Amino acid sequence: MQATAVPHSPARNRLLAALPAANLARLLPHLEPCPLPLGQTLYESGSRMTHGYFPTEGIVSLLSVMESGASAEIAVIGNEGLVGVSLFMGGESTPSDALVQGAGHAYRLGAAILKREFKRGGELQHLLLRYTQALITQMAQTAACNRHHSVEQQLCRWLLLSLDRLPSNRIQMTQELIANMLGMSRTGVTEAARRLQETGLIHYRRGRITVLDRPTLEQRVCECYAVVKRETDRLLAYGGGP
Repeated sequence: MQATAVPHSPARNRLLAALPAANLARLLPHLEPCPLPLGQTLYESGSRMTHGYFPTEGIVSLLSVMESGASAEIAVIGNEGLVGVSLFMGGESTPSDALVQGAGHAYRLGAAILKREFKRGGELQHLLLRYTQALITQMAQTAACNRHHSVEQQLCRWLLLSLDRLPSNRIQMTQELIANMLGMSRTGVTEAARRLQETGLIHYRRGRITVLDRPTLEQRVCECYAVVKRETDRLLAYGGGP
């Protein structure tokens, strides 16, 4: 009953693909395919979470939102993981929002079923705990990066983390939205993007960013990207590509 790795099948999510056949077989009848349209909010701060989402394509941003309405991205999730770790970590809600940053698809699993399967222990529990540690690492490194590194370095980190979760080198996102994600001024993001474009690393036009020179972009980024990627690869060494 192992799912075939075709577009938008459960096996396009790397957590689900890494499960033994027996574990996956128990989940398959309960996995509900759903679209992830750009801009959709999967859950809001403080709201009761009813499902966990396993993306097969696209990007979901976890956002910390202030009372003023200002927000900052604390993590990004793609087909390597799960949106909704609070469900099996003992909480029914979270102080962050989950917003679709890049359109795609997912399979959602009811909260009660996810918690029941987690309590069984075994490989699913081990995978989810390792994934949660990787997610915590990303959040912690994002906080350090926002405090200590330049706007250009933060933009490079954001671009590379997004590329790792996309099937191509193109990202559809306005500079205003990027500024909101990074919690900084649009002017600062515009200037940083201009410098990257002038040096031939990216091309930006009408809300679409194309990365032209990833190797050099990786040389320009701060160490935060490598820390997150290395720890994620170490904890989630389940093979396969994005």
